[in-house]
Amino acid sequence: MTTTLTPPSETPEQKKPTRVRRPKAARAGGTMHAGPIAYVILALFTIGSLFPLVWTAIAASRDNQRLAQTPPPFWFGSGLFDKLELAWTDANLGEAFINTTFVAGVSAITIVVLSTIAGFAFAKLRFKGRQAMMLIVIGTMMVPPQLSVIPLYMMVAKLDWSDQLQAVILPSLVSAFGVFFMRQYLLQALPDEIIEAARVDGASSWRVIWHVVFPAARPAMAVLGMLMFVQTWNDFLWPFLVLTQNGNPTVQVAVAGLGRGYTPDQSLIMAGALLGTLPLLIVFAIFGKQIVGGIMQGAVKG
Repeated sequence: MTTTLTPPSETPEQKKPTRVRRPKAARAGGTMHAGPIAYVILALFTIGSLFPLVWTAIAASRDNQRLAQTPPPFWFGSGLFDKLELAWTDANLGEAFINTTFVAGVSAITIVVLSTIAGFAFAKLRFKGRQAMMLIVIGTMMVPPQLSVIPLYMMVAKLDWSDQLQAVILPSLVSAFGVFFMRQYLLQALPDEIIEAARVDGASSWRVIWHVVFPAARPAMAVLGMLMFVQTWNDFLWPFLVLTQNGNPTVQVAVAGLGRGYTPDQSLIMAGALLGTLPLLIVFAIFGKQIVGGIMQGAVKG
């Protein structure tokens, strides 16, 4: 005699699958919207970030007497364009812009190329002493750059490079930070299978670098190039030691010569500082979106 077991009857509510309602922002393809508090905080941070630049322009439009008063001015005067024209001619900023663009461009391109090649070697190649050499590279980042000023100056003096642009370019052709930055990026963004496939196809090491590494590292190369360009453009100590305002000045050296005298003209100095900052703002306004997009694209691919 067989016994048939019948499953317990299910109610209509039990037969329906349970649906878990998710917030709209958490659904696939949904867009997260910030609340009013987030917009207020972002607005405050934006105003705080722009205030030094705006106040520099305000100070450039006033005179020393008004700047010394309390409270200081918080709106533009009528002498902004006159001060900008005077700073441009007095500091020879036209030549300084050309020199700085050349120095920063050469340094940024060289650092990006060499750092990408070295970062690829440290990230994907296997050779003896790789870890020790990487530790040495990282260790150089911990040494204050001021310690190298005296030996560098002695070397420049022996080569008779004083007041020449190569004295500023050559010490900035490599960057330990760039090597470390590119190594960390290529560890995730460049799969080993792609390199092995290129090797199987008969590609040499330089061809792998040109056709595989450079395309994969393009977002990080753009970011590193932007950072190095800005860093070289704003560099002051070393160019100030080896260059002169009347010879081959960079922007920072030229601006440092403004307002000399028993009573420095603060508004003229502010006008020169404003002119020296505007090219960086223009470059970032033009290429900032592409750089941020490259970072996000590289993050998704990695």
